[in-house]
Amino acid sequence: MARDRGPVRRVTPGRQAAGSIARVPVPANASAAGTFAIGGDMPVVRMGFGAMRLTGDGIWGEPDDPEGARAVLRRAVELGVTLVDTADSYGPEVSERLIAEALHPYPADLVIATKGGLERPGPGEWRRNGRPEALRAACEGSLERLRVDRIDLYQLHAVDSRVPIEESLGTLAELQGEGKIRHVGVSNVDAEQLALARGLVEVVTVQNRFSLADRASDGSLAAAQRAGLGFLPWSPLARGALTRRGGPLDRIAEAHGATHGQVALAWLLQHSDAMLPIPGTSSLEHLEENVAAAGIRLTEDEMIELDEQRRSH
Repeated sequence: MARDRGPVRRVTPGRQAAGSIARVPVPANASAAGTFAIGGDMPVVRMGFGAMRLTGDGIWGEPDDPEGARAVLRRAVELGVTLVDTADSYGPEVSERLIAEALHPYPADLVIATKGGLERPGPGEWRRNGRPEALRAACEGSLERLRVDRIDLYQLHAVDSRVPIEESLGTLAELQGEGKIRHVGVSNVDAEQLALARGLVEVVTVQNRFSLADRASDGSLAAAQRAGLGFLPWSPLARGALTRRGGPLDRIAEAHGATHGQVALAWLLQHSDAMLPIPGTSSLEHLEENVAAAGIRLTEDEMIELDEQRRSH
């Protein structure tokens, strides 16, 4: 997909003064999260949508309700989402095909990010394959299923320890040079791998597991922020021990008339202006709940309390 976009300023919603309470607009528009310009020239609303869970059980095969899955995708766009994240391995191939069936021809401001580098031997199974020929075939397949001439954001799904990263990312650089990829991202990398990747190709995003309860990728996030890269946290709704009854998450959610998950998403958005959450769901109700989190503004004291409680567990 070839679209020219001018540079867009990053916008981060301001935080409220300590002690104030904000109610969540229902339904909120994703645009309440502000915007981020991926690569400096591809603006997206910071509250995105992850399309992994639109497939069958074990991220395998067709969903039980294909039309329901397509309805979720259409509703996400109606709610202001402009970043949809997927991968050839989701299904495999099912998620990308559903996106095209539901949304093609795509709105001019919609960015579709996909990934290659993981293969699926069976339900719930994932196998890394970063060989150049495999990545080229994966990208070509994604282009066909998504019905585009160029993929907005193509990400190496995971580093394959059996293949030099120079070969894997070199292939993505070649595909970019051929006009099949607009921007390149990396996923599931540590700070050292990110630095190596940036020396091989222009990397614009990092997609790692990250949430209020899981901060193992703090180093990668810090490196991404310093470099002006977007950071897509996967599994963004994990809350761990913070969900205990009567705990800070409970109190903060009640104060904002919100759910635990909405507070977890609001925390991500305010934790870093590089953060591009991509919560996924196959439910229209859950989708609207997630998007409504874009309208929550946590206070400085609430942000500090959540951080302190996380460190104590």
